[in-house]
Amino acid sequence: MHVDLPLLHTGKVRDIYDAGPDHLLMVASDRISAFDVVMAETIPDKGRVLTAMSAFWFELLADVAPNHLVSTDLADFPEGAQDPALAGRTMLTRRAEMLPVECIVRGYLTGSAWKQYEADGTMHGQELPAGLQESDRLPEPVFTPSTKADVGDHDENIDYATAVELLGADVAEQARDIALAAYRKGADWARERGIIIADTKFELGWIEGELAICDEVLTPDSSRFWPAADWKPGTTPPSFDKQPLRDWLAAVEGWGKTAPPPALPDEVVEQTATRYREAYERICGRSLADWPGSAA
Repeated sequence: MHVDLPLLHTGKVRDIYDAGPDHLLMVASDRISAFDVVMAETIPDKGRVLTAMSAFWFELLADVAPNHLVSTDLADFPEGAQDPALAGRTMLTRRAEMLPVECIVRGYLTGSAWKQYEADGTMHGQELPAGLQESDRLPEPVFTPSTKADVGDHDENIDYATAVELLGADVAEQARDIALAAYRKGADWARERGIIIADTKFELGWIEGELAICDEVLTPDSSRFWPAADWKPGTTPPSFDKQPLRDWLAAVEGWGKTAPPPALPDEVVEQTATRYREAYERICGRSLADWPGSAA
């Protein structure tokens, strides 16, 4: 892929370019990371899935909050970004002044929240009912923010009071309300299609005086998707994400979860790619072959 625009940032998955005073170009690569290490191999179609799903959700959640998406159409991109290889994996977006917190919403008790609950019966400083099991559905979705870590560090879970200190009471309340409303609408949509959204992360930022949803939305990279048919409290359901990759890496003897990572077998790459494609097609009800950039 060739982009003749100033490169502003390279992340684990996305490359962000300067597309003018008011716009950014966000390119979702097929790179994949696990345990904070980027793999040498790429996952076919992963960047297209992230972009297609985000575009779908931006449209569906438009009544919840504004968003930063301008276009996913190659014809609308700046002159320096007309490479056909960018089709389907690229968003032209409005610039935003991003909030310094991750807006995480949890509908089920899993991941780091389950570990904390096991230890002391709380989640992000909030007491939860006694006797809950791993993967239990919470009585109500809960806003559980975290700080945004510097490169190489881990995000830190914080309670709502700390979010108020960082953002101010009014902004913290707005962020919480948007994140909860977006999660509820997305979770209801997915549940009707046999998928549980256990938790997810939203990125919010200011655009023209309004708090808008930015970055990616309700994708396998930012969310935990479970097949509803396989959900059972007390167990860890399989995820529509990088779980085959994590499981294989966890079984590799002698790897200390630091770079360089071990070489991935072809079957792990394909199993992971299949999970991503299936997540898009089941939740969005669309074929990835119809999204721009298909080799078909």
